[in-house]
Amino acid sequence: SDHQVPMRDGHKIVCRTYHPESPPSRGSPLCVIYHGGGWCIGGLENEELLCRLLTSKLGMTCVNVDYRLAPEHKFPAGVHDSYDATKWAAENASTLGADPSKGFVIGGTSAGGNMTAVVANLWRDAGDEPALTGCHLMIPALCYGAYVPEKYRAEYKSFEQNKEAPILSEKACGLFTDNYIPKMEDRKDPLYSPLLVPAGQKGLPPAYFQICGMDPLRDEALIYERILREDEGIKTKVDMYPGLPHGYWSIAPKLKVSEKFVEDSVKGVEWLLQQK
Repeated sequence: SDHQVPMRDGHKIVCRTYHPESPPSRGSPLCVIYHGGGWCIGGLENEELLCRLLTSKLGMTCVNVDYRLAPEHKFPAGVHDSYDATKWAAENASTLGADPSKGFVIGGTSAGGNMTAVVANLWRDAGDEPALTGCHLMIPALCYGAYVPEKYRAEYKSFEQNKEAPILSEKACGLFTDNYIPKMEDRKDPLYSPLLVPAGQKGLPPAYFQICGMDPLRDEALIYERILREDEGIKTKVDMYPGLPHGYWSIAPKLKVSEKFVEDSVKGVEWLLQQK
């Protein structure tokens, strides 16, 4: 069902909720999802399949967030909406039939993976309750290329390697970024580049990553995963899709390897629920 949810500036966005047909007797974990589309395109239908699978297979209650898009609504409108919608979901969990003490996962694809990492940092920094128990990062954008810290530059090769890649090329990245966050100096803001958050990544919940090999965003995800795991001792799980471009499974859903991505998504969220 669709809910009109007020944001901090009074504007209302749609949050679509999905519920298991028979809620698990032990309680239904909560999942909030932010769709992909480079902060500029996409909508609720992008994550329809994942929401339905998480409710039917894992008994979760899902909230699909229709955050405002650029260029009409530039940075940080979308990320503020995603955070405010997550607050709404947490505050209204019992009305929605969810029990976040059984699991409270946030996740998203591409720009939505970016929102996921940003919201996780904001949630931690504000000490928001209930605490998040997992992050699902599908092909996420985590740091603007020019601001990747010096110590990781040697590992940051994918943007150059995959600049002519299908689906998401360097040119497409530039187009999305320029529409969403036109000012260069804003791009080092942790609300856009969560890898650069001054407090570091301490105290974040376990994270599950799905990363494509032929994706300009590949290495920022691998660097971020390593920071979580090695520097902060956070539990992580990674599935790699070598030789496949950004978001390939939504372009060619019938491919075996696309079906695998979707199956892995469900298994990965199940893994997050087991880390509680």
